[in-house]
Amino acid sequence: MKLLDRATGLDRLEKTAEWDLLVIGGGATGLGIALDAAARGYRTLLLEGHDFAKGTSSRSTKLVHGGVRYLAQGNIHLVRHALHERGRLLGNAPQVTHRQGFIVPCYRWWELGFYGVGLLAYDLLAGRLGLGRSRLLSKAAVKQRLPTINDQGLCGGILYYDGQFDDSRLALAIAQSAAAQGATLLNYLRVTGLVKRDGKVKGAHATDMESGRTYEIQARAVINATGIFTDDIRHMDRPDQPDGLSLSQGVHLVLDRSFLAGDDAILIPKTRDGRVLFILPWLGRTLVGTTDTAIDVASLEPKAQEQEIDFLLAHAAHYLRRAPVRADILSIFTGIRPLVRSSDEQATAALARDHTLLIAESGLVTITGGKWTTYREMAEQTVDAAAAIAGLASVPCPTQPLHLHGWVDKADPADPLGAYGADADAVRAVLAEQPGWAQPMHPNLPYALGEAAYAARHLMARTVEDVLSRRTRALLLDARAAAEAAPAVATILAAELGRDTEWIADQVADFRQLAANSLPS
Repeated sequence: MKLLDRATGLDRLEKTAEWDLLVIGGGATGLGIALDAAARGYRTLLLEGHDFAKGTSSRSTKLVHGGVRYLAQGNIHLVRHALHERGRLLGNAPQVTHRQGFIVPCYRWWELGFYGVGLLAYDLLAGRLGLGRSRLLSKAAVKQRLPTINDQGLCGGILYYDGQFDDSRLALAIAQSAAAQGATLLNYLRVTGLVKRDGKVKGAHATDMESGRTYEIQARAVINATGIFTDDIRHMDRPDQPDGLSLSQGVHLVLDRSFLAGDDAILIPKTRDGRVLFILPWLGRTLVGTTDTAIDVASLEPKAQEQEIDFLLAHAAHYLRRAPVRADILSIFTGIRPLVRSSDEQATAALARDHTLLIAESGLVTITGGKWTTYREMAEQTVDAAAAIAGLASVPCPTQPLHLHGWVDKADPADPLGAYGADADAVRAVLAEQPGWAQPMHPNLPYALGEAAYAARHLMARTVEDVLSRRTRALLLDARAAAEAAPAVATILAAELGRDTEWIADQVADFRQLAANSLPS
């Protein structure tokens, strides 16, 4: 059964006179809302102008966490809720999440007590949903667990546990779960305006970016879950209202696994701009991030600034025995945070990551801010509000214990198809269809060529970028290798989607430009 099928979705769109809830935005927040709403029995349509998780939701630091920095800021409420949601998420999607050990290396004796007490509080706030107790480590123990750590002046460290995940794969699991509950989800269908009756928002105008066809969609309530583009939709409602967001970008560098031998991550508790920094093992690579740089304009393809790259390399060099240089970078990815605008002039690193729910006079529901870890809680609150505006029957939220699509009782981290969870055997069947499909896309990538066919058939992939950036994480793991794999992937996609040779050439050229932008200049 194809849960995500664009042709079926377009057919439903044409045949449905009115939806209970229309969700604009197919990132973590919008997909979570669609799942929640559909699980309550509401007729739900989600529209995404590009691809699911195209923006910030596929460019996170890959952590399911409470936020140790927010604890230091005294934001106990945010941390407690995030830790509880962390526990639920790891239980509901073990195929794309796991427990991760983190070590805070200490180079002054007082840091052992200071950070140790803070992380003990972190454990206590998690309660029964905790992932394991933090503990002090000797210098020898730190070196054993982190063989590549810079041990000059090292006193010891603190070990604690948080969650890690594959963000775009989690987004797809949520999308499939929403579809299984009855939601209709469409990517590459862009909202161009709002439908109003008597001053109230009652739907939207949208354009299919593939066919050019336009639609006027009726809905009892409309939810704006567009992340960094939140203000664009709000201005469709009221052009004169001020922007509500402050934008900040976070850059991440991807290095070879050899820079961080061992299974634990490193938490650098304080950089010169007041952020924490992470050096993480992720999908067989080493990930270094992130920065917090205020920017003025939202972009689908934000570019790392030269000083951000230098900042990350310099800080990594302080903590790793082998200092990484630009030539070591396999890929760079950058995400933009939609931070709720502050009334004073504080830095973006100090702005709250709490989410904000806004109800306009027109009835437009806007949810913004927040973080990946709390997507489910954000969705619950948003659907509660939207259902009331739409006059829908009140139905309790069912998502706390809801296993996401692909759930398995015990994930196998050694399985190269493990991210598919319960669908892994179906993927293997596709890989067996054609000679060469079970072979790697590229020697330096952990993905099989035939996964492109599966992505087109079952995961609504429409472009080479969809496959190499989000259905697999090839672009993030090795931009050069992904660019070399693009022609073979484009050829398979063209056969699956009925495209011609001109489309193949355009797709390869577009993706190779994207890959070039994912490397240092």
